[in-house]
Amino acid sequence: MKQLLEFFPIILFFIAYKVYDIYVATAVMMVATIIQVSYSWLRYRKVASMQWITLGLVVVMGGATLYLQDEQFIKWKLSIIEWLFGIAFFGSQFFGEKTFVERMMSASLTLPKPVWKRLNMLWGGFFTGVGFINLYVMFHFNTDDWVTFKTFGVPGMMVVFIILQMVYLYRYVPETEE
Repeated sequence: MKQLLEFFPIILFFIAYKVYDIYVATAVMMVATIIQVSYSWLRYRKVASMQWITLGLVVVMGGATLYLQDEQFIKWKLSIIEWLFGIAFFGSQFFGEKTFVERMMSASLTLPKPVWKRLNMLWGGFFTGVGFINLYVMFHFNTDDWVTFKTFGVPGMMVVFIILQMVYLYRYVPETEE
């Protein structure tokens, strides 16, 4: 349920764009993100830092998009969020005892320290790369293509990246006896 909640604003953005336009879709995404964060607070009594940052960026960049009637602002939001994720992963290499990816996955996986660091750098590189790919798409393709990329391309790249990560990590999973 929690993972479905993560895609709630993106799915509504896509539907609103297809039915109306980028400006209605932006307003819908702003409202959906506010609902998403509110639900998280009411249900779990906490909101992740990146959800707050995403909400802030959606409101600021979405507000600028609507106020100035310039779709570039909402398109930039994706790159900024991806780069913030990249910075968080890269930065965790230097702050704290565990990298960001190790904090997220160490309860279910035991890896040597160098592998955690390598994996963390791969995640940081992935998010940074997606931010730059978004720039390429937004400047070289039309808005229809960008919306499709945002809705399906970015999650698709994430799935492929996770599958490749699983293939890489397979050698570190201990064999179980039956």
